[in-house]
Amino acid sequence: MPTKLNRREFLRTIGLAAVGAAASGCAGALRASTNESKDRPPNFVVIFIDDMAYADIGPFGAKDYPTPHLDRMAAEGVRFTDFYAAASSCTPSRAALMTGCYPQRVGLPDVLGPNARIGISDRETTLAGMLKPLGYATACYGKWHLGDKLKFLPTRHGFDEYFGLPYSNDMWPRHPENPQAYPDLPLIENERVVAYDPDQTQLTSWYTERAVRFIEKNKDRPFFLYVPHSMVHVPLFVSDKFKGKSGKGLFADVVMEIDWSVGQILSTLERLGIDRNTMVVFCSDNGPWLSYGDHAGCAAPLREGKGTTFEGGQREPTIFWWPGTIPAGKTCKELASTMSLLPTMASLAGAQLPEHKIDGKDIRPLLTGAPGAASPHEAFFFYQGWALEAVRSGPWKLHFPHAYRTLAGQPRATGGIPAKYQQAKTELALYNLETDIGEQHNVADQHPDVVERLQRLADAMRQDLGDSAQKMEGTGRRPVGRI
Repeated sequence: MPTKLNRREFLRTIGLAAVGAAASGCAGALRASTNESKDRPPNFVVIFIDDMAYADIGPFGAKDYPTPHLDRMAAEGVRFTDFYAAASSCTPSRAALMTGCYPQRVGLPDVLGPNARIGISDRETTLAGMLKPLGYATACYGKWHLGDKLKFLPTRHGFDEYFGLPYSNDMWPRHPENPQAYPDLPLIENERVVAYDPDQTQLTSWYTERAVRFIEKNKDRPFFLYVPHSMVHVPLFVSDKFKGKSGKGLFADVVMEIDWSVGQILSTLERLGIDRNTMVVFCSDNGPWLSYGDHAGCAAPLREGKGTTFEGGQREPTIFWWPGTIPAGKTCKELASTMSLLPTMASLAGAQLPEHKIDGKDIRPLLTGAPGAASPHEAFFFYQGWALEAVRSGPWKLHFPHAYRTLAGQPRATGGIPAKYQQAKTELALYNLETDIGEQHNVADQHPDVVERLQRLADAMRQDLGDSAQKMEGTGRRPVGRI
């Protein structure tokens, strides 16, 4: 097995170049021909943040630190206010993004740890696997978390290139609650470990550098670039160029570096003249890990955070950017989700959808601002593991009785040491999210007809994907990948 490398050896091994050098090319650099862009399918860039809360960036309410590149992205694109990750934790959320399916359908409803003997099945079609037959170059730089064994890695599921961590960056020997519970954290290039316990202050820069180089290398062909950042998941790390820059603490510094990374990608697309043939998506896998206090984000005005099916756990700050195609400065309040990406990108690229069932719907009309465009989803279902805990249809969200974790009434943790969650329970509760985004006022007794309708929708989903709370397995689940 590879040994630990010092920083100089590591950088030499993986051959990283400074992104600043790449981005400093002359203003008159060659731009792609407009005609050439029209003759090929669009490029896609998905920037997926880890544990980012609804109000962590300027376009969604952050005020204590600047996010100028994301502000610009929102001003030039469309901001989705009701956009959901398909789960409130890492693995299931990423499984849904990659496959366009609820994670329960593909057998990945829970977080995977190191050396897990399950992972994404080779029978599933990923975004990369769908686009690759059309001649797309594909790359993933960042956190994968769909299995760390060879058969589960990105390069075995449609990606030409991979560089990053196979799971969360806290799954390392210095975990604050479980010291020595995890093996050394591996940094993988394609299918080879190139370092253990790498310098995490450089992760955001490394992923960004790779992304810029990939765009430059593939500017003359269609490409799909997936950048699932390791931050802002704890433990937080930031490079020297952003350390202390916010004046508001480490978390704000980390968000500013993420914003910088977005700016590097957008400016590279513009410099190469391919911005008008590229759709860029910014989103997150789930809400903030609230127990980490000042090392976590802010979901306000949403309720709770990561690990719950309340809005703070799954409603994510989402921006789509595509100059000349997506109208600038728009806000979409229609329901959509990360599962929408696969069918939408298939439609835009002319790709064939998987033969098996998917749950996502094409949201092109929402992106282009078509008159009367409405969400294609009749309902969205909130699972925690195998248990169906809530359902939303239109403005209405119905929670079924279930336990959840909360920090209500506790002081905020500091310094990266987590507070202890308390257990609470919710009764059957109906919320009107248009007037009560914080899920504070249960109006179930006032709207029995709505409750009945949402219960029927939930019953149909239970027949399909099951519900452990009702001891139902469902008929629509597919086998997970196994070693």
